Amino acid sequence: MSIDTVPSAQDLRSVAENSNAWPFEEARKIVARLKKRPKDEVIFETGYGPSGLPHIGTFGEVARTTMVRHAFRVLTDDKIRTRLIAFSDDMDGLRKVPDNVPNKELLEHDLGKPLTKVRDPFGTHPSFGEHNNARLRAFLDHFGFDYEFASSTEYYTSGRFDAALLKVLEHFDKVMGIMLPSLREERAATYSPFLPIDPKTGIVLQVPVVAHDAKRGMITFEDPETQERFTVPITGGRCKLQWKPDWAMRWVALGIDYEMAGKDLIDSVKLSGEICKALGGQPPEGFNYELFLDEKGQKISKSKGNGLTIDEWLRYASPESLSLFMYREPKAAKRLYFDVIPRHVDEYYQFLDGYNRQDTRQRLSNPVWHIHSGHPPQIDMPVSFQMLLTLVSTSNAENAETLWGFIGRYRPGVTAQTHPKLNELVGYALHYFRDFVLPHKTFRDPTEQERAALGDLRDALSQLPAEATPEDIQNVVYEVGRREPFLDPKKKGKDGRPGVSLDWFNLLYQVLLGQEKGPRFGSFVALYGLQNTVDMIDGALARSA
Repeated sequence: MSIDTVPSAQDLRSVAENSNAWPFEEARKIVARLKKRPKDEVIFETGYGPSGLPHIGTFGEVARTTMVRHAFRVLTDDKIRTRLIAFSDDMDGLRKVPDNVPNKELLEHDLGKPLTKVRDPFGTHPSFGEHNNARLRAFLDHFGFDYEFASSTEYYTSGRFDAALLKVLEHFDKVMGIMLPSLREERAATYSPFLPIDPKTGIVLQVPVVAHDAKRGMITFEDPETQERFTVPITGGRCKLQWKPDWAMRWVALGIDYEMAGKDLIDSVKLSGEICKALGGQPPEGFNYELFLDEKGQKISKSKGNGLTIDEWLRYASPESLSLFMYREPKAAKRLYFDVIPRHVDEYYQFLDGYNRQDTRQRLSNPVWHIHSGHPPQIDMPVSFQMLLTLVSTSNAENAETLWGFIGRYRPGVTAQTHPKLNELVGYALHYFRDFVLPHKTFRDPTEQERAALGDLRDALSQLPAEATPEDIQNVVYEVGRREPFLDPKKKGKDGRPGVSLDWFNLLYQVLLGQEKGPRFGSFVALYGLQNTVDMIDGALARSA
C-alpha cells in the first residue's frame, strides 16, 4: 500500500492490533476487558486536586489518556462510544495554605472546609475550588482536549453518588478490613472511610465512626473534644469519603474503564482496586507512569516549585513538543528541565517530516500520529530550533526581524507569512536565548594548534563562492579538520583516509560560538553567511591573541 493512500478503517485496525506503540498496548487492555464484560460505552477518567493550580503533570495525564482513547477508537472502528471525564476532587478539605496565592489570611480562616466552601483569595469566583476548576477548564480547553468536567461537590450534593455511598456503607466492614492493615497503629485507631461535614462549621471532620446503620443510611460519630455523639446521613453531600475509598466508589458509580496514575500512587491504586471489587465493581485498566525529575534528579514537587511549569515550557516551545515529551517512555523517569526543550522541539519536526515517507505500520509508531490523533499536519520547517538558537547567539540578534533577514537570504521566499510555524520558533528561540543561553555563554581560548586550524578554516571559507551549498561548506570544514590532533583513525572518510573526531567540531562550538554543542556546522555557516563566519573567526582569533 502506498503511503499516499489513506488506509481503510479495517486496514488501520489490522496494523494497530499488532503495533507496539504504548497507546495501542494500553487500548488493547480495554478491548480485552470488554470481551469479558461487554458494554456500549467506555469511560476514561483523569483526576485533579484543585488545592493548587493546574500543572504540567495535569497536562501529561490528560494528553496520555487522550492518546489511549484515540488508539481504542481505532481498534474498535469507533463503534463504541467513549468519554473522558476530568474529575475535580473539589470537596476535599483544604489542609494547608498554598504559597502561590494572594490574601492567604482568607484561606487560613477556612482551613478544613471543602475547597468549594473556601473563599477565593483571587476574588474572581465564589470559592477557591471553583477558581481552580475554572483554571483547569481553561487550561484543558487551550490545548483542545475533548473532555467532560466533573465536580466532586456537585456529584456528592446532587445525590449522583448516593447509591454508591450506600453500597460503601453496606460493605463498611469489608472496606475497613482492606484499609486498616495499610495504616499506622495510631491512624488505624481513629480511621473511618466516611468523613462527616460539620453542619455548624462546614469543616470536613476526620473523626471515628462509632456506629453505622446501612438500612437507614446513617453513621454515628463522636466529637473528639466534647465526646458528644451525632448521627447523620451519608447521602446528599453531608459526608464524603476518605480519598482511597472515594476513588473506588467513583470507579463503581461512574463505571470507569481506564485511569492511569503516578508511580507514587501504586499502593493507593491497589487498595482502591480491592475496595472497588468489594463493592462489586471491576477496577479500571491503566498503568502507573513514572514521575518527573528536576535538573538535580530530584522528584518534582508542587510545594517545592522545582522543575518546570507548563507556562515556562510554552514560553520556549510549542504544545506539540511538550506532547512529544509526554508521549515518550511514560513508564521511565525523565528529567523535566529547560535543557530538554530544544531537542524535543527539533525531534517533533523530524518525526513530522519523516511521517510522509512512512508506511502505515511505521506511522502508527510515530509519536506525531498519537499527538495529532491520527492526522498530523504538513509543516515545512526549513530551519531547526537548534540552528535558530545558534544563529541568535552568534549574531546577537535582538529581534525577530534580524533573524528573518538571515533566514530570507538562506532560503529565498521563506517569510514569517509563508511559514507561520517557523515564525513561532523564532520567537521561542529569542526567549530561550535570553533566559538560558546568554547568562551562561562563555568562550574558551584556542591552543596554538587550534589557532592554526581556525586560520586555515578562515582562509578556506574565504575562497568559497557565495552560492556554496551547506554540503560544500561542510566538506571544507571536514577537510580542514583532517589533521592532528583531530584525526580519528576509527572513522574513515569516503576516500578511505582517517576521519575527523568530534573534538574538531567541539572546538568550533566552544571557541567560535561560546557553547558546548550546536547544529551541523556547514548548515549553520550557510545560514549565517560565509563572510559573517570569516569575521567571526577573525574576532575569535583577535580575542585570544
